[in-house]
Amino acid sequence: MLEVEDLHVYYGEIHALKGISLRVAQGEIVALLGNNGAGKTTTLKTISGLLRPREGQVLLEGRPIHALPPHEIVARGVAHSPEGRKIFNRLTVTENLEMGAYLRDDSGVREDVDRVFELFPRLRERRLQVAGTLSGGEQQMLAMGRALMARPRILLLDEPSMGLAPILVEQIFETVSDINRQGTTILLVEQNAAIALSVAHRGYVLETGSIALSGAAAALSEHPDVQRAYLGDAT
Repeated sequence: MLEVEDLHVYYGEIHALKGISLRVAQGEIVALLGNNGAGKTTTLKTISGLLRPREGQVLLEGRPIHALPPHEIVARGVAHSPEGRKIFNRLTVTENLEMGAYLRDDSGVREDVDRVFELFPRLRERRLQVAGTLSGGEQQMLAMGRALMARPRILLLDEPSMGLAPILVEQIFETVSDINRQGTTILLVEQNAAIALSVAHRGYVLETGSIALSGAAAALSEHPDVQRAYLGDAT
């Protein structure tokens, strides 16, 4: 479904992505792991059109999208739930969700709001609450729900567990699995490698802008380098 081929991305003279290639097949959850500064968020921003590659390409179902503006990439079926949530603080929960459907003119928007409320019942309880007053976990639910309102074929999730209590992290990732089972392909950036690999089918490990490892999630979780660097194995 999604292919990234030999992607080179720069911030000024800083070479952030150094020829990375990855793929995400339809129906998969693919985890993108790595330490801070490895290039994970840069990868998602490039896929969603917020950054332009200097070399390489991004293909969606065989068609290049890396030169398109972000709103056209959303229209093609790619939605991005960004690091830090980036919700509209002064709008209500429902208004935030409606903003996620800003490209749509069909009659299913209300139905999809209800779907988000089924995935995240806490948002239904707070549907008229101003989003900036929500807890961190509720804001993460809202950011994910807003992205789903675009009816994406592939969802880019950037650090959904950041700053959340462990019990909320479990809830968020249970919902990630539910979203995938309902038919949405997911590319997941996550520093909590253990929980990311527990829900993913495959994964890639980024180190300083390059792919260091890749493979099935179960195999990566058993890899000694992954265990030592990301899973707390000090042996």
